[in-house]
Amino acid sequence: MNRIKVSIPEYFSFSTSIKVTLRDLNYGNHVGNDTVLSLLQEARQQFLATRGNKELDLEGFGLIMVDAMIEYKKELHYDDSILISVHAQDFDKMGFDFFYKIEIIKEDQFILAVRAKTGMLLYDYLNKKKVSLSNSIIQNLT
Repeated sequence: MNRIKVSIPEYFSFSTSIKVTLRDLNYGNHVGNDTVLSLLQEARQQFLATRGNKELDLEGFGLIMVDAMIEYKKELHYDDSILISVHAQDFDKMGFDFFYKIEIIKEDQFILAVRAKTGMLLYDYLNKKKVSLSNSIIQNLT
């Protein structure tokens, strides 16, 4: 079976700490696929907020996710303290990629648990169409 490999940057421009809760667990007693996407979204929202943005308000437009890749390295369990790092790059006319790294914080160690990427487009939700990225949005996110 071929497995995906997510290449992530060495530098991340934002990180946030989150604690895994009971509601994050699935029937296997670890964090499930849907919750990983939710954790990435939470970190992405925090990243945007530090730059004065919201996912549904970048110069009057929103972001829409067009693809996602997740590579699991370790399970996440109840009460794990995790560090989620986020970085935006690979900008083009209509969108860009967010890269993520989730690490489990154990004493003075950071154990890689997840590498991920989400492809994002700037989107006009009112008119249901893609919108070109402005240079000011690109500068704000880098």
